[in-house]
Amino acid sequence: MTPRPLWTPLALGACMIMTASCAASRPPSAVAPPRLILPEAATRPCDLAVLPEGATAADLEAAYVRRGGQVLACDAARRLAVETLAAERALIDAWAAGRSAPVG
Repeated sequence: MTPRPLWTPLALGACMIMTASCAASRPPSAVAPPRLILPEAATRPCDLAVLPEGATAADLEAAYVRRGGQVLACDAARRLAVETLAAERALIDAWAAGRSAPVG
């Protein structure tokens, strides 16, 4: 008689348990969860002013003011992206809660 390693029955049992747990789970839905499209402003990279070669004090002040406006615009675009993501996640949560509700 050929000796049988001890792990063989354990591996067989593990495979049977995994197969049984997959068979008991619900099949995936063919319907995709809701998705929102990010606004173009939220996907565009932020521009930041840079100083030219041989910059003067006036160039520095102008770039400082322009960069302040650009940082505000970039923060508004980031906030828009975060709000869109939060709204999409709320829609997906509502969709998932509606799917998992018992029928009948």
